[in-house]
Amino acid sequence: MNKQESYPQYSVVVEWDPQDHIYVVSVPPGCMTHGATLKEAAEQAQDARGSWVDSARDRGYPLPAARIWTEDEA
Repeated sequence: MNKQESYPQYSVVVEWDPQDHIYVVSVPPGCMTHGATLKEAAEQAQDARGSWVDSARDRGYPLPAARIWTEDEA
């Protein structure tokens, strides 16, 4: 298993920011990033998640359980 496969699969929320003309992505637990296109935003979300998980693991912090956001929560 490579490092990428060992990351929890957190749900993400993508929202369009009409003022800045970017897609803003929220990745639990508290990561946010953005991209000019949906593809770029998705790639940035993967990077943000990986960086957050790596940092938490390096510090010995527990990772929150991955969960699925429902449409009502988004």
